[in-house]
Amino acid sequence: MLKKFNDIDTIIAGDLTRLKEVLHPENSGVVLPYSLAFASLEVGQSSLPHRLAGTEVYFFLCGYGQATIEGSQYQVEQNDTLLVPAGAIQSLENTGNNKLEFLCIVSPPWSQSGEEIIMDAAS
Repeated sequence: MLKKFNDIDTIIAGDLTRLKEVLHPENSGVVLPYSLAFASLEVGQSSLPHRLAGTEVYFFLCGYGQATIEGSQYQVEQNDTLLVPAGAIQSLENTGNNKLEFLCIVSPPWSQSGEEIIMDAAS
């Protein structure tokens, strides 16, 4: 199977991240224990605080940002990998001068029912 990046539709995720779903077992006709997406945030943009039922791994392709996981802050940049435990409240802010681009691996695969947007980050 080959997927061309430019053929994948871009969506705005529930957390306001720009997203391209690269591989998902429900949509790609493959059996996988995870989903893979390409995501980006423009300069100054942030994702909404949210939590996933599954574990999430971010691999940063370019840019600079600040990730917040359960109140702890992490400075991230190109080639960094960040693990977000299942159920952890998380958000990401682009603090650099260029687009922040990253891959998201979610296991088990991402599902809308497994994501909760946190309207009050103190929750």
